[in-house]
Amino acid sequence: MEVKRRTAKSLVSKLSSVSEQTRAESLRELRLITKHDNESRSLITDAGAIPYLAETLYSSSHDSQENAAATLLNLSISSREALMSTRGLLDALSHALRGHASSTSPLAVQSAAATLYSLLIVEESYRSIIGSKRDIIYSLIEIVRNPNSQTRSIKDSLKALFGIALYPLNRTTMIELGAVPQLFSVVVKDGRVGIVEDVTAVIAQIAGCEESEEAFRKVSGLEVLVDLLDMGAGSSGRIKENSVSALLNLVMCGGERVKREVKAVAISVIDGVADVAERGSTKGKNKAVSLMKVLLEGHSSASDGNRNSFDSHFDYLLHNDHSS
Repeated sequence: MEVKRRTAKSLVSKLSSVSEQTRAESLRELRLITKHDNESRSLITDAGAIPYLAETLYSSSHDSQENAAATLLNLSISSREALMSTRGLLDALSHALRGHASSTSPLAVQSAAATLYSLLIVEESYRSIIGSKRDIIYSLIEIVRNPNSQTRSIKDSLKALFGIALYPLNRTTMIELGAVPQLFSVVVKDGRVGIVEDVTAVIAQIAGCEESEEAFRKVSGLEVLVDLLDMGAGSSGRIKENSVSALLNLVMCGGERVKREVKAVAISVIDGVADVAERGSTKGKNKAVSLMKVLLEGHSSASDGNRNSFDSHFDYLLHNDHSS
């Protein structure tokens, strides 16, 4: 352990060298060590690496950007508190994201977004702090919007947006910054594997606020979500679960108008909702059953033609407990 500690101190000290080559070599070593050696991560953090790594994100060297961002990502696994307490760390990550179409290496963009996700997904208290950085949210949305963004950059940005949206008060900010039209545009236009799954997960979270009702209405979001639940659409199970979650959140957080709209439009894909109730995850099943109850509310098998067309297993799903 002592050898590792001396190595960490030596490498970190070289990050302040006047020699660009020395700094670059140290960054490469730190990236490799933090990737493969769990014990060394805390030692490198204790040696004071984080401020230097954050500063390096402003470098014009793509190689240095990539190694610094990847090292920060590796450190975020076990040194989240140290990262969040480092002055200027979030600003540096924001800078890296802002340069996604110009000055920042795509690999550095990906690591910066993934670092944010690592910070957001475990520690709830960080979500309000990161969500208060509007420039971070805006940059993540822009990466998703940009047709030239790499697939990995989009996926990492969507995951960071998902983590931000887990904090309810951040959802309004995301809507204000134009997230909704960009996210639904991806659903409609992008067929890359995994992208629609990730983007619908973010949409489902954003749906959980009052402001989502009008924002979704402007982009025909309700209709898009319903289309994803059509049994002929070929949507994956995860996409269907996210669509169910989004529709349920709209109903729960919106007014009577959106509830009527959801019932009127989504009743046509109740077989898709039922499919989630039967085959989805435990959480997905619970939400699908809750949505089915909303959709069938007020319908009677004796008076409603639509109800007569439903298979008997729908009644079974509605009247059986799917809670874990």
